[in-house]
Amino acid sequence: QVQLVESGGGLLQAGGSLRLSCAASGTIASINDMRWYRQAPGKQRELVASITSGGRTNYADSVKGRFAISRDNAKNMVNLQMNSLKPEDTGVYYCNADITYYHGIYLHSVGSWGQGTQVTVSS
Repeated sequence: QVQLVESGGGLLQAGGSLRLSCAASGTIASINDMRWYRQAPGKQRELVASITSGGRTNYADSVKGRFAISRDNAKNMVNLQMNSLKPEDTGVYYCNADITYYHGIYLHSVGSWGQGTQVTVSS
């Protein structure tokens, strides 16, 4: 009933910038918190940034001052602007959102995940 699709990943050199986008689709009633996670090879998935429906943001210490999360509530989208990228930012980036959606006349809530997009930063 709901789907998250990320885009914008790629391969780039250290110091560069990249913008990730994630679009939610389906019979959506509302979206609460939206988040970006990443998972580096051999490591656990970690929270990179989050944003509430009201626009309050939170960042992992490792990306503060370099990354910026934003959302467009009208389009059900969340973006992650990544600047001054480092090799340690390499990983698969996943979008995650707390979504309330319609299933017939009923409302359901789910924590939905995208399929991930690869970001590779070379030194």
